[in-house]
Amino acid sequence: MTTTRPEIDPELRPLLDLLPAATLTTGTLPQVRDLAAPTAESVESLLTAGRTVGRRDVGVTAPDGTPVPLTVLSPPGLDRSTPVPCVFWVHGGGMVMGDRFSNIDIPLEWLDQLGVVVVTVDYRLAPEATGTTLVEDCYRGLTWVAEHAADLGVDPARLVVAGTSAGGGLAAGLALLARDRGTPAVAAQVLVCPMLDHRNDSGSSHQFAAGPATWSRAMNAFGWQAVLGEGHATEVSQYVSPARADDLSGLPPTYVDVGSAEVFRDEDVSYASRIWAAGGHAELHVWAGGFHGFDALVPGARVSAAARRTRTEWLGRVLGTRNAS
Repeated sequence: MTTTRPEIDPELRPLLDLLPAATLTTGTLPQVRDLAAPTAESVESLLTAGRTVGRRDVGVTAPDGTPVPLTVLSPPGLDRSTPVPCVFWVHGGGMVMGDRFSNIDIPLEWLDQLGVVVVTVDYRLAPEATGTTLVEDCYRGLTWVAEHAADLGVDPARLVVAGTSAGGGLAAGLALLARDRGTPAVAAQVLVCPMLDHRNDSGSSHQFAAGPATWSRAMNAFGWQAVLGEGHATEVSQYVSPARADDLSGLPPTYVDVGSAEVFRDEDVSYASRIWAAGGHAELHVWAGGFHGFDALVPGARVSAAARRTRTEWLGRVLGTRNAS
């Protein structure tokens, strides 16, 4: 198994060259969480950057009584008598960091360009929460959206689950969970460089065993151990680690994209391939020279713009939504 890494796109290389060989441990996690969480000022700046967005903060309650915050973001002039699609957004952060406003610029582009409502969820984080708790929090939020579709101005037949990195993995688990429980109906899933396989043993994971990288095999191992705990070798739910699912039939149309120069490349390619093998609809893009999260971290690069544009165009086609920008 080669550990020689693919070349990084020249427009992306300068950022990666600045990164230290980062480590993620129980001791460093509090500091990393502080650095990773968006500030109130940065969120406000995003929500008001050349756009008018309606905002509503709500909360649902998990079965154990824990509140699960949601934020509903609506396009201007939303007419509830003409329901629009909804994207249920699941943030990234290795399942150990971030909040519902992390990576929010990605679905905000869909709000701007496709006129969708965005609902983003603050699922609980590992290691404080473990096992299926994270994906169940997401499911609770998704169910709330479906139940309140009319009030939100949302078309329940065009409900999308989407996320990036750990959020992409949770979105995949959420689509499996909704399929197996028979509700809510999910019209599509958008999985951006998703974290799908706790085994962490693919060729690309070994290529990116350590830094410099925005997410390495070592960091990935920490994230998975945080959510799974010790002694998890044989008892890992497919809703937590979707690559474990034996049956990928009956899933909604799926978009998967990933960089060629990152730890999740091979597991993401495999997941799309297995959806095809099950007779499903999947579109896969592997962006040459892209590292993990490249399109969010260096949005001005040509490969980043292409990735974001292609993703949005696919979502618009699947939802039958014209570009609103």
